[in-house]
Amino acid sequence: MKLLTERVAEHKRGTGTGIYAVCSAHPLVLEAALRLARERQQPLLVEATSNQVDQFGGYTGMTPADFRDFLYRMAERHDFPHDALILGGDHLGPNRWQNMAADPAMENARALIRSYVAAGFKKIHLDCSMSCLGDPVPLTDEIVAGRSAQLAGVAEQTCRECFGEVDLAYVIGTEVPVPGGAHETLTALAVTTPQAAENTLTAHRDAFMAAGLDGAWGRVIALVVQPGVEFDNSHVVDYQHDKAQALSRMIEHHDGLVFEAHSTDYQKTSALRQLVTDHFAILKVGPALTFALREALFALAGIEEELLSARACSGLRQVLENAMLDKPEYWQSHYSGNAGTRRLARSYSYSDRVRYYWPDRQVDESYARLIKNLESEPIPLPLISQYLPLQYRKVREGELAAVPHELVIDHIQEVLRQYDDACGAAQHAGAASQLYEVSQ
Repeated sequence: MKLLTERVAEHKRGTGTGIYAVCSAHPLVLEAALRLARERQQPLLVEATSNQVDQFGGYTGMTPADFRDFLYRMAERHDFPHDALILGGDHLGPNRWQNMAADPAMENARALIRSYVAAGFKKIHLDCSMSCLGDPVPLTDEIVAGRSAQLAGVAEQTCRECFGEVDLAYVIGTEVPVPGGAHETLTALAVTTPQAAENTLTAHRDAFMAAGLDGAWGRVIALVVQPGVEFDNSHVVDYQHDKAQALSRMIEHHDGLVFEAHSTDYQKTSALRQLVTDHFAILKVGPALTFALREALFALAGIEEELLSARACSGLRQVLENAMLDKPEYWQSHYSGNAGTRRLARSYSYSDRVRYYWPDRQVDESYARLIKNLESEPIPLPLISQYLPLQYRKVREGELAAVPHELVIDHIQEVLRQYDDACGAAQHAGAASQLYEVSQ
């Protein structure tokens, strides 16, 4: 947790630095993130969401302890020090159990919090903003804050029992964007007002104090608000600095607090940097990373089709489409329109519901065949230029190996570099590098 609180403290001192959170469980995305952080000698914040990972396994089939072990094993393979890895839990609350009444939903949420904290997750996003069965819509700040305080109490007790001390950092907020992007078509968003943000802080502070959680309140580092950024299936609402100025100034009056910006995927590089400057010092990114993964794999599938007969090809795109049609529950409520519109959305939507299907056995086998096919012979440079032009330049300069795995990793890192640069990595490289010196 110290790495995270130090980064927040740096920002509050006026350095303009921040940190980004990788919100993905895909092995290639995590490898890309670990390798880039290692290359730039930076700490890495990785967050699991309550949809991906929970006490029952989530859609990845992993519990928090499973995810921790999976990530640590990957870190060891890539010579990444555990001390430089920050584990976070995102949207922890009754999100998965909104179809239940509040009492059983919150009981599940308490078990969720216990499982994350016991597994060593130190950054805890308390998200009780969603209404459960029979709740008012929307919930009041007081209800949200009261439920968040309940979960904070569980987190504090669990951390003390498991580790002998409490070193958790909390993120709170009621204006929380929908995980994974908006379902509806967007054109513009209302920025959270300073008064609404103040009300949220006041409600949570009162709830924490009433629960005897003074120490926990002192470790609240960030507030989730709506800065005016979001994406839907085919549109991105870009950050507008002028509209967020009053909100940005509001947080300057709260020591030790910054904003956490969700749904920053697909923002322009200049917008990401401006967000950090405007005190949205924690940037969350997830779907944009698996979107880049999908781009790279589709590009490799296109190269494969140029080089091999149809019978020899992996057929990755069709196998993936078949899997999505066979199991439509992960995309059908997100995509509307005629058959053609839905077909395009399944493959190309910013919401990237494709990410739910990579673990499918047939899809994974097709992916493995694609990589094997393209590893058997050198990939012609003109085809790399045609399908992966960003990587082509690096191959020609001798900076990147022209092999499938490295091409995919680098394409994902194109997104990560934007976030790393926006967070001012170069400004605090010296301090971060000490972690790597100690670990060697």
